[in-house]
Order: sequence, then C-alpha cells, then structure tokens
Amino acid sequence: MIEQRIRNSFARQTMMQTLGAEIAEVGEGTVTLTAPILPGSRQQHGVAHAALSFAIGDSAAGYAALTLMPQDSEVMTAEMKINLLAPGAGDLLRATGKVIKPGRRLIIVTAEVHAITGEDEKLIALLQGTMVPVTV
Repeated sequence: MIEQRIRNSFARQTMMQTLGAEIAEVGEGTVTLTAPILPGSRQQHGVAHAALSFAIGDSAAGYAALTLMPQDSEVMTAEMKINLLAPGAGDLLRATGKVIKPGRRLIIVTAEVHAITGEDEKLIALLQGTMVPVTV
C-alpha cells in the first residue's frame, strides 16, 4: 500500500518524467530513484548538471519522508542543502533518500547521489534537508 501510494504520486511528477527518472526501490523511510544522464541534463563539460543531482535527491528524500506519513498527508521541501562531491560522469544517477528523524512538524531527511557506469559507482552528492507535512 505504501509503495503504491509513492508510485502513484511519483507518476504525477512531470519534472521526473522530463528527466527520465524512475523509482528503483521503496522501503519504510527510504526511497531510491534513478535517472539517465540524458543529453538535455548535461552541463557544458558533458557530465550531469547539478540540477539533476538535486532534483532526484530532493525527490528521493521527500518520498522517503512520505513513506512514514499518514494517508491524508503529503510532504513538501522546506529547505535542502547539497554538497557536490564529484562530477556526475556516468550513464545514470541513483539517489537514495532516507529519513533521519521523523517528526510531526519537521522530517529531517538525507539523500546520497551516485553516478553509475556499468558496475562502477561513485558518490557525487550528499543532500540534507527538512520536509514539512501538508494535509491534502
């Protein structure tokens, strides 16, 4: 039921569709997304633009928070910080969002973004932020 809720919400995110992002895994307090590094999401050096890392990291973290929320709630990002650790060189990016501390008013989340090429992967970004519940 939680996974279907996440998948239904994700399907309504046109930005994720534009980026070619997909849900790879949903668990309690964790969600993993992947996105190919498409020609339209590269920066001038030919690697993934930081905006791609941020977008899928933020969404993975937000959906991780949503896995712990009541059925009549949604979440929105209140703030999000990103540390870019390395260029996003590879075939695709994988963002794994996790809830660090769930709360009634604030949910502290994090996400790790890895660049994947074949069997090789490299941590390229860390995100940390705060999600707030909203009633739908």
